[in-house]
Amino acid sequence: MPSTNTIDKHSEFARCLECNKVSTFAAFHWLALAFKDMARAPILSLIYGIVFTLIPLAIVYFAVFTDSYLVVLPASVAFALIGPVFAVGLYDVAWELEKGHTPTLSHSLKSMFRNPVGEWGFAILLMVIMIIWMRLAAIVHALYPSYANPTFEELSAFLTLGTIIGGILLVTVFAISAFTPQIMMERRVDIMTAVMSSMNAVKTNFSAMIVWSACIFILVALGFVTGATGFIVIMPLLSYASWHGYIAVIKTKKARSYE
Repeated sequence: MPSTNTIDKHSEFARCLECNKVSTFAAFHWLALAFKDMARAPILSLIYGIVFTLIPLAIVYFAVFTDSYLVVLPASVAFALIGPVFAVGLYDVAWELEKGHTPTLSHSLKSMFRNPVGEWGFAILLMVIMIIWMRLAAIVHALYPSYANPTFEELSAFLTLGTIIGGILLVTVFAISAFTPQIMMERRVDIMTAVMSSMNAVKTNFSAMIVWSACIFILVALGFVTGATGFIVIMPLLSYASWHGYIAVIKTKKARSYE
C-alpha cells in the first residue's frame, strides 16, 4: 500500500494554480509599474536591454544586407517564441525590487538556474516550437510566386496560410508562456504545473490577455520600426510588466503587494 507522502507527491504533479480575475485594461497598470522598475534599476535594465536588442538587430540587418525580407516574419516569430525564457533575469530584478532588495546582475543571472529542470525544459519546449515554425515557414514559402513583382492576389495564398499558421503558433505560445517562466522561477514546480496554470490564467482573463497581447505586439512592432534600437527600452519594460502581471493574476497562499 503506497504511503500518504507518495500519494501527495503524485497529486501535486501537473496541478493548476489558482488565479485572480483582473480588469480588462490591467495591462496598462502593469506597464506603469514597469516604468517605475526601470527608473529604480536603470543600469541592469540597460544591460539586459542591449542584450535583447542584439537579436532583433541581427534580424533587421540580415534582411537588409541579404535583401531577403521574407526572413523577417519567421525570424520575428522565433524571437517572440524564445524571448520569455531570456526575460527571467529581468523578472528577478523586479522581484528583488518588490522585496525591497537591491538587484544585482549576478543574482539575476543565477535566477536562470533556480529551477533548472523546469526553466530549461521550458526553453527546450519553445525551441522545438520555434524549429517547427521555421520548417512550416519554409513549406509556406514554397507558395511564394517564383516571378518578380507578384500581385496581391497572387500572393494571397502565401500570405493567408502564413498568417494562419503563424497566428495559431503565437496564440499557443502566448497561452503557455504568459506566466510559465515567472511561476517556475519563483516556485519549485514541475513544467506541466506551470504551463497548465498559465493556460488557465489566460483563459480566465481572456479580455485582459487580449489587451496585454496587443500591447506586446504594438511595442515589439515599434521596436522593429526603430531599427531594433527601441528594444533597449521595450524589452525590459515588457519583462517587468510581465512580472507584475504574474503577481496580479496568479494567486499565492499569502497575499502580496506589487505596488
